[in-house]
Amino acid sequence: MERDGARMGRAPAVRKEKGSAMTTLLVTGGAGFIGANFVRFVLRHRPGYRVLNVDSLTYSGNLENLTDIEGDPRYRFVKADIRDAGAMATLMEEADAVVHMAAESHVDRSIMDSTPFVQTNIAGTQVLLDAVRKSSRAGRFLYVSTDEVYGSLPLEDKTARFTEETPLAPNSPYAASKTGGDLLARAYHHTFGMDIVTTRCSNNFGPYQFPEKVIPLFVTNLIEGRKVPLYGDGLNVRDWLHVDDHCEAILAVLERGRAGEVYNVGGNNERNNLELTHAILGLMGRGGEMIEYVTDRPGHDRRYAIDASKIAGELGWRPTRSAWPDALRDTVEWYKANAAWWGRVRTGEYRRYYERQYGPG
Repeated sequence: MERDGARMGRAPAVRKEKGSAMTTLLVTGGAGFIGANFVRFVLRHRPGYRVLNVDSLTYSGNLENLTDIEGDPRYRFVKADIRDAGAMATLMEEADAVVHMAAESHVDRSIMDSTPFVQTNIAGTQVLLDAVRKSSRAGRFLYVSTDEVYGSLPLEDKTARFTEETPLAPNSPYAASKTGGDLLARAYHHTFGMDIVTTRCSNNFGPYQFPEKVIPLFVTNLIEGRKVPLYGDGLNVRDWLHVDDHCEAILAVLERGRAGEVYNVGGNNERNNLELTHAILGLMGRGGEMIEYVTDRPGHDRRYAIDASKIAGELGWRPTRSAWPDALRDTVEWYKANAAWWGRVRTGEYRRYYERQYGPG
């Protein structure tokens, strides 16, 4: 049976329980960097929404990212693994829509061991899709993917961009695992008529990012007087997207995107890693002597660039918070002002927060 006219490409409103004045979003991975910012963004901009945050609190999940909203009656946290079919089936009966962003996401870690990436990003996505398919309540499913599913663009062709029609050609175990989840979402829409939409975003930056990622890693290293490790020649290009721009785009696609469609989300903010490094050094009052060139990552993609004209044309979304130098400066200032937060992350002390708040589990 087709659900919500999905095969027709219509965009049904986010479903809610009959008789309920509020819409409940189930957000997976809501204690991570993008997830925590999205949960906060929804509660701030949608007073008619509740958020059910489901996170297994692996190494990058941190409930301290959300201490400011713990008392909000529209918010609830559940510690659960998306691979737990029984738990996911139960939670789906509370949800009107799902925003799936739980993922293992660090390329370097995937090179060292791809097993958790396959288990979470592919098998976990399959469990969630089945839970939504069997649910009597859950409707729209939004899969948050990445531009890394497209592979790499040549440095010499500055006009080349990833469009939604670009063939998928992932080059790292992480990207391959996200591609697997991406294609499962597509298949469930076409096979079962499920109301599924997908976003593919460029590199995010902003507050609460786990400090193994390049911007917080460089800033925190410099605060501590340590050099910053720069891969290879530093010419690899990324399109930098502020996390709040990304959150706004996700919400636009969730509410108004066409079922079965993919929407690219970019910041129109391309920089190579050497430019990024010198920009951070400048903001931190340091010079090139703080750069430590290190052996390049295996299979390091040379350039990512997003064509986001589809989401602009269909949904009216464009990035408004990502432009440098202001956005980068504000991000650097956040990490400088929140040394206690990233200090607890680096020592592992943040892991004790769940136990203090909720007891052993």
